[in-house]
Amino acid sequence: MKVEFIEAPLFTQLLPNFLKDDEYRDLQQHLSRDPEAGDVMPGTGGFRKLRWADTRRGKGKRSGLRLIYYFFLADAQIWLITLYDKDSMSDLSPAEKRVLKAAIERQTQQRAMRRTDRRRK
Repeated sequence: MKVEFIEAPLFTQLLPNFLKDDEYRDLQQHLSRDPEAGDVMPGTGGFRKLRWADTRRGKGKRSGLRLIYYFFLADAQIWLITLYDKDSMSDLSPAEKRVLKAAIERQTQQRAMRRTDRRRK
């Protein structure tokens, strides 16, 4: 599937600390083939957490990196939100999950309104 990747500023800032260009390309190809690869995170409105190997530290998927992202099926977009290693943080806090959920609900409503407006024209 051809998808558009949109990086949140935090993701863009963190990326060089975790992945080389070729590793990032591999990650994008993986998500293009299987955009629902990550596990849905309860309480986030559909954000996903993908486990990814951390070659710089010699860690596999289980103890490696975590990618938080959202897949917009209708627009074929993947929003890359943040990236971290499991040793620094195991999961998002309930407050962080609520922020993500509120943000995606606003975005979904805005997209629905734009689609409705386009149909009316």
